[in-house]
Formats: sequence, structure tokens, C-alpha cells
Amino acid sequence: MWFKNLTLFKFIEPFALSDGLAARLERFAFQPCLSHQPSVAGWVPPLGRKAVDLLHGVAGKALVCLRTEEKLLPASALNQAVAERVALVEDQRQHPVRRREKLEMREQLLHELLPRALSRSRHGYAYLDPANGWLAVDSASPRGVEEITGFLRKTLDTLPIAPPRVQNSVTGVMTAWLGQGRAPANFSLGDSCELREPGESGGVVRCRGQDLTGDEIGAHLAAGKQVAQLGLIWNQRVAFVLDEALVLRRLRFLDVVRESLRDDATGSAEAVFDAEFALMAGELELLIPSLLSLFGGESP
Repeated sequence: MWFKNLTLFKFIEPFALSDGLAARLERFAFQPCLSHQPSVAGWVPPLGRKAVDLLHGVAGKALVCLRTEEKLLPASALNQAVAERVALVEDQRQHPVRRREKLEMREQLLHELLPRALSRSRHGYAYLDPANGWLAVDSASPRGVEEITGFLRKTLDTLPIAPPRVQNSVTGVMTAWLGQGRAPANFSLGDSCELREPGESGGVVRCRGQDLTGDEIGAHLAAGKQVAQLGLIWNQRVAFVLDEALVLRRLRFLDVVRESLRDDATGSAEAVFDAEFALMAGELELLIPSLLSLFGGESP
């Protein structure tokens, strides 16, 4: 169990794990898509289909998993079916079909085609860390994050969270690091970045697998571009790309971290899962405060 991305939220009100949380998840457990439904979502056991618990607790943290299933009905296929139906009706009536009737035909065809459409599922993970006041979501896309946080809010009736806010400009601080060719103590520069010119229509330069201290990067900075994303390595243990919203993309736990699990590799699948999750959450518990401190710490 390793997150590949990390979007953080801070609980702005005290939050505690309780038996009531598990009961609420049960009320919104996943049920497969019915033939007429375009999509459904619900909670499933994080440990997989053989498990039963929708809330999986390890080391004071609780992991949840949201399964989303949606019917694959391409818009082009639906548009073609509507066009064919409209042409048939117009040939029969000898006059054009009005817009409102076209919309009604579209809804009718959607209802007819959905039962024959294939389904696609995806899983989204998040864990709640009440002791540190964090909700951590394994996604970097606004849609993926909103799916999980929105459904969690629906499940709990409330979800008092907010993105982390720091004292100093993330873009300004990262631009200064790149200009100096080094990151602060315990951090080092990776090999990727995204540079942007100020303004809505400014140019964008994306670099990957490149020496970030080279002359080419320096020329872009001298031309006024600023860092929107920057690859970083923390303590030679965790690598990631940090963006201006403090989202960690392409999150990787390096060999020095994974090697500590070698003794657990022969255990059951559940034991390995728990060991990986506990280790990952423990690393992030140390990384997050260290990272926020680089930008002046959290704002009140």
C-alpha cells in the first residue's frame, strides 16, 4: 500500500475516529451499477474484496477506499445514434425535428444504450490522521480529490477540512531554491521541474530527467520564469514533485525505506499491507511538517 500522489487537507475542527464512522461507511457501501445508472460510487474494504471492514485502522490512522463504477458510453456513439433517430423521424414526417424533441430523443436513447454499455471501475484511497489533524488523499487531480472528499462529506454529513496554508509564497521559495541550485537541509533537488512565465498567457517549460542546476534552467529563470513544480528528495528516503498548491505528485518511497520491510515480505498479504501502510504513513508524518516549515510553517 503505497500512495502515488498526496493531496493534504487540514481538519479545521477536532476530529476523532469512532465506531460511528464505520457505521456511516456501511450506509454508503458500494453497490454495483444498475442497468439504467450511468455511474455509482461507494466504500469498499481497503484490504480488497476478501475483506469486510470498510474502515481499516493501523497505527492510529484509518484508511478508506472509494470505488467508482461508470458506464462507458462514448459521446460520439450517442451523438451518432441521436442523428440517425432524428433523420429517420424527419424522413417520416417530412419536416425538421425541434430542439426540445431532439433532447428528449437523446435522453431516451441514453436510457436504451446504458444497459448494453461496458463498465469501468477505479479505486481511490485516503487516510484520516486525527492525531496530527490531517486527511491525506492519494490523488493529484482535482476530480479524483473531489470524488473522495465529496463522498466522504456526504457520508459524514460534514467534513471540516481546508487545504494547508503557509506563510510564504510556495512559488517564490521554490524559484529561489532553483536559482541557488540547491534545496534546504534534508532536501535535495530532483531532476524535473515546471517553469512558467507570469500572467495567464505566459509560456510553460517542462523539464524531466535533467540537471536542474544547468545553464539552460538558469537562462529560463533569468528571463523571468518562476517555478510551478519542482522535483525534490527528502532525506534520500522519499522523492516527489511539489507543486504550487503543496500537492505531492509522482510520490516514490525509495529503496532505503522499502528495504526495512524485507522481514515482513514472507507474511500474509494483510500483514504486508499493514506494514507498508504503517511505514508510509510514518514517513509522511515526518515529511509533512518538515516540508511546511520550508515555507514559513502553517498560517493561522
